[in-house]
Amino acid sequence: MNFGLTQMPDREEKPRTNGLTMVMDKGLSLEETKNFLSIGYPHVDILKLGFGTAFVTPNLREKIEAYQSLDIPVYFGGTLFEAFLIRNQFDDYIALCKDYKITYMEVSDGSITIPHTEKCGYIEKLTQHGTVLSEVGSKDAEHIIPPYKWIELMKAELSAGSTYVIAEARESGNVGIYRGSGEVREGLVQEILTQIPEQKIIWEAPQKAQQLYFLELLGCNANFGNIAPAEVISLEAMRLGLRGDTFNLFLKK
Repeated sequence: MNFGLTQMPDREEKPRTNGLTMVMDKGLSLEETKNFLSIGYPHVDILKLGFGTAFVTPNLREKIEAYQSLDIPVYFGGTLFEAFLIRNQFDDYIALCKDYKITYMEVSDGSITIPHTEKCGYIEKLTQHGTVLSEVGSKDAEHIIPPYKWIELMKAELSAGSTYVIAEARESGNVGIYRGSGEVREGLVQEILTQIPEQKIIWEAPQKAQQLYFLELLGCNANFGNIAPAEVISLEAMRLGLRGDTFNLFLKK
């Protein structure tokens, strides 16, 4: 940090296992990536190349290496995993990850239907090749999953070897754990937390109001996903009570 302030929350330092900021890169150019890293890298814990953008991104290898050179793990979005899977190219997906030195992998079923035991089987297989993140929840706003089912799925995927489970919200933050308006489904979130350790959940939270909800609920070390590159510094300031929304959150009464 650039100067001293008292009464600051106890923010975990990198490399973190809690208080993660997962950033979603939806198509930064190589130069934009370097510019973003020049200011954002201290606050980025994991970098996701969103959905299937890796397939069409020029200079992909150089871009991935730019992140990896600063010890930021990169992984391909779950939609790309599903695109390989539906084409019966699971082994090709593993080969792709090895080729690009990708050691984080996301297993999701937001766009295709996979029997859950089969999904857990893919998680188990991929743990032999690196760190697995698995996403729970549907991208279909009409598909409402009851709380008990969220808990059941999360428990099974953690048992299968996922290091973290990701609570689905899409990049827009209007499905899954949120209503169409972006409002948090509070009852769902709080019921999940009765059974699943908060340290094991990455909450997709692209909107400021969503981030604020989890900071108030869980503190400065909540795990966030789908953060836009331009919002990384703002989020870190918000985590530390240095934005109006959280200004009084960590001050001693």
